[in-house]
Amino acid sequence: MLRMNEDRPKGAQRSWLGRLGQALSSEPRELEKLFEMLRDAHRREFLDADALQMIEGVLEVAEMRVDDIMIPRSQMVVVSRDDPPRELIRIALESGHSRFPVIGDSRDEVVGILLAKDLLASGSAPGFHVRDVLRPPVFIPESKRLDALLKDFRSSHNHLAIVVDEYGGVAGMVTIEDVLEQIVGDIEDEYDVEEDLGIQRLDEHRYALPALTEIEEFNEQFGTEFSDDEFDTVGGMVINGLGHLPRRGESFTVGRYTFRVQQADRRRIHTLQLTIHTDDATAEAVGGVPPASG
Repeated sequence: MLRMNEDRPKGAQRSWLGRLGQALSSEPRELEKLFEMLRDAHRREFLDADALQMIEGVLEVAEMRVDDIMIPRSQMVVVSRDDPPRELIRIALESGHSRFPVIGDSRDEVVGILLAKDLLASGSAPGFHVRDVLRPPVFIPESKRLDALLKDFRSSHNHLAIVVDEYGGVAGMVTIEDVLEQIVGDIEDEYDVEEDLGIQRLDEHRYALPALTEIEEFNEQFGTEFSDDEFDTVGGMVINGLGHLPRRGESFTVGRYTFRVQQADRRRIHTLQLTIHTDDATAEAVGGVPPASG
């Protein structure tokens, strides 16, 4: 939080606050100059580390656009308007998301947004159809600024928007959590795990583990025989299997094991959630990735 160091001379405090106020009122030409003043305030103990991070995040968001942080179309977890309730519930439970774009004939045809709470409340009722609980989708351009989007989210109470390109095709999606994480850092949920806590059991079939867990350790824990010839860690195996650096929420399945990315940034995966299925057929249906041959 912003705080005044009572041990510092009053004149020094007034001097620094005066310089900061002048910089803010005169709109400094370079954002980096303002960042340096804030970091100087941290070094002088006028700001603590959390406040500095949050202020820097707010200033950076003001300079960013939706296409800087959106989840690409290819990585969106979507459901079809023609999916039966059982399939919708399975996708909702496996993905762990609370909102899903509902598509028609293709990913370019987003017909609505399905809330998991609406599905779980009425999805098992006789005659249920997803059309009955759809929320209208919100479409935004790739070029929309994040500060404007956050203001729209707050005023409309929407938490998800579909991003469209200049031709009207779906380019991706963005959530209010994606925007807030640019300000406060990664937002953890109840299944997130600290990287230094090792493999943790969540329930009978699910575990949380650091992405840097060595494959040798994983094999010993679960009796598997994954190869560590090409990569040393479970995170490396997931990245190799998906063919790209995944975002939070993406899944990779091999054999009976589904690895879902719990925490990640633009540089690496931090933590994973593991689901162990009762048979390979179930795992294939969940992840869409064939079982390993070995």
